[in-house]
Amino acid sequence: MAATTADLPQFQSPESVLNALRGKGLRVSTARRLVVHTLFAAERPLSAGEIAAGLDEGPAHLDLASVYRNLETLEQLGYVSHFHVGAGPGRYLFAAGKEREYIACERCGSLVEADPRELDGIRAEIVERFGYEVRFNRFPVIGLCADCAGE
Repeated sequence: MAATTADLPQFQSPESVLNALRGKGLRVSTARRLVVHTLFAAERPLSAGEIAAGLDEGPAHLDLASVYRNLETLEQLGYVSHFHVGAGPGRYLFAAGKEREYIACERCGSLVEADPRELDGIRAEIVERFGYEVRFNRFPVIGLCADCAGE
């Protein structure tokens, strides 16, 4: 059974994530440390390629396969989640804290985080018309942002 948002630890710092990993008997390698620090420092969900390349101010330059292995471990523990924006690469972020849902532009790739309550009307319409209960945390609502729609 998957952990709910309320079941997940609330990480206050990269070191709190690394301590939780140690507490589960996992080794904290240099690559794992860099993945955690890069994700924690990010102001938005990142692709594995972005994590491997590192942030502008960060030291990370990692092997992409190593990044994926570490992301997989973090996701299996429920610490990290990922979602897809159209046909692009998955984007990763820490799962703990709050439920996140997204609206994404299929043309430019811009991404807007939406409070799940803001999408309740859309969800209710889909349930009423099609009988499906939907969430937008793994696959966001896709459309055109105002700039791309105006072009």
